[in-house]
Amino acid sequence: MTAPATTAVLDALEAAGGPDCARFVGGCVRNALIGRPIADIDVATTLTPEAVIRALRAARLRAVPTGVEHGTVTAISQHQPFEVTTLRRDVATDGRRAVVAFTTDWREDAERRDFTLNSLYALRDGSVFDPTGHGVADAQAGRIVFVGDPEQRLREDHLRSLRFFRFLAWYGRGEPDAAAVAAITALKDQVANLAAERISAELLKMLAAEEPRPAVRLMRETGVLQVVLPGPLNLARFEALVGIETGLGEPDALLRLAALLPDEPAQAVGAAARLRLSNAQRDRLAAALAPARELAPGIAPQAARALVYRLGVQAFRDRVKLNWAGVGGDAADWRGILGVGAAWTSPQLPVNGADAVAAGATRGPKVGEALRALEAWWIAGDFTADRAAALAKLKELIG
Repeated sequence: MTAPATTAVLDALEAAGGPDCARFVGGCVRNALIGRPIADIDVATTLTPEAVIRALRAARLRAVPTGVEHGTVTAISQHQPFEVTTLRRDVATDGRRAVVAFTTDWREDAERRDFTLNSLYALRDGSVFDPTGHGVADAQAGRIVFVGDPEQRLREDHLRSLRFFRFLAWYGRGEPDAAAVAAITALKDQVANLAAERISAELLKMLAAEEPRPAVRLMRETGVLQVVLPGPLNLARFEALVGIETGLGEPDALLRLAALLPDEPAQAVGAAARLRLSNAQRDRLAAALAPARELAPGIAPQAARALVYRLGVQAFRDRVKLNWAGVGGDAADWRGILGVGAAWTSPQLPVNGADAVAAGATRGPKVGEALRALEAWWIAGDFTADRAAALAKLKELIG
């Protein structure tokens, strides 16, 4: 917050609007107060978006009108983005989007925000402004409390139900706010009206928290989890996986999502489509949830290497962790299996189609048949055969 790139943005805004026209807002203030790392710097200002753009350009900073209709301009300073948003109040909301009017009243801006711990502002000298009167205390105590009436906040934006669970996972401590839980339960079905991309973004952010299990349990109790992920869920495996990942120091939001789903690639593909996940995310879910019962304590190292070769390292490790979470067992045994995927690099079959043709195979399906038979022999020999041995075997198979 005191870096030169940040200072340049504040200098530009203050040159146009005076020393109190811009304040840090939201997550950067909250995290600075509680000693958490700061990822993004957001700035609130009394300047209109047009004035913000003029001020940034006058200071030779790039201004990107990312959401001018909602008051947001992205300032680029030393290649870093800073969201600068004009103070605003809601004019109309429908649960998915809002029509806003700009204001110069900091309290009015705070009253339209989601949670008290996010409704905090600070000047560059460290002076903190807490318009709700509860934001600092709630941030320090780990209380996730809506600003004002929870039901009104949720009707303004249904995404706030999911944001509640996300912030609970990342910052919550103690019993969750009863009024918030009651309002979320009453309005749970409204979450289904949100765009799938918004749902998946919040869900994965929540699952990326170091300890998301209490938040997921509460999601289930309120019924929100069933709205987001309809169908049977494997909550026991999810809980076990989080414990395993904590021990390994490898939190993985997408694998945690896989742990919740049934062991059926088709259902993984369906969930990915429903959540509008990327193709890469869809494929990883499907690969992770394909049955792999042979991955269990006692598997021979040669068999484990064969699976690494056939599945790829990512799918191999995903399946090992999911099987570990599903059946339990000695952690040292499972770590040893994971170690195969980490320490061993899959080799490449030392011959190709051209070699098969040269050895006498007829072009077409016969080439593929010969190479598949050779590959099975090569894998069975634990990948030890070199090119000369592989060529000899290939000629034998074709002959």
